[in-house]
Amino acid sequence: MSRKKLGNKRGRKNKYDTHVFPRLEEIGHWCREGLTEEEICKRLGVSVSSFNEYKNKYPELSESLKVNKAIADYRVEDALYMRALGYEYEEETYEEFEIERPYVKEDGTIVRTELRLTKKVKKKQAPDTTAQIFWLKNRRPDKWRDKQDIEHSGELTNNIDLSGLSIEELRKLANSDK
Repeated sequence: MSRKKLGNKRGRKNKYDTHVFPRLEEIGHWCREGLTEEEICKRLGVSVSSFNEYKNKYPELSESLKVNKAIADYRVEDALYMRALGYEYEEETYEEFEIERPYVKEDGTIVRTELRLTKKVKKKQAPDTTAQIFWLKNRRPDKWRDKQDIEHSGELTNNIDLSGLSIEELRKLANSDK
């Protein structure tokens, strides 16, 4: 093909149509799983800089990223909240049993056993103080952050005159408090 047929198009071809757009649904799934954009770029085979250009140029990509990342964030928030308060759940136990009539699967393997539900137990997960602290420090930093800013608006006066004491007497006085 000659240059005249190519027109003014120069440089590398945009990978959005071949590498990104056909996988928008998969990208959304990856966001909900918690993958970073760098990890998504590796899976797609595109550079981070190109991916950032695509986000600016194609609203369906940026919207998918925004919505699906928000879903993942809400799930984590819900899990943290549940962990902080404690919750109940049902645990199921399955055991393997031999079956009366073994059968052959499509791939040729013979199935001789099956899993059967043998027990259901209701359990409680106690509240987690670490999750509570994390929640409170982030949601109520005015009350729960590590460093508290305390302002003093009154006067501080010293009614004890130490000006007549020697350095050694001051040291003795300071050590007597310990």
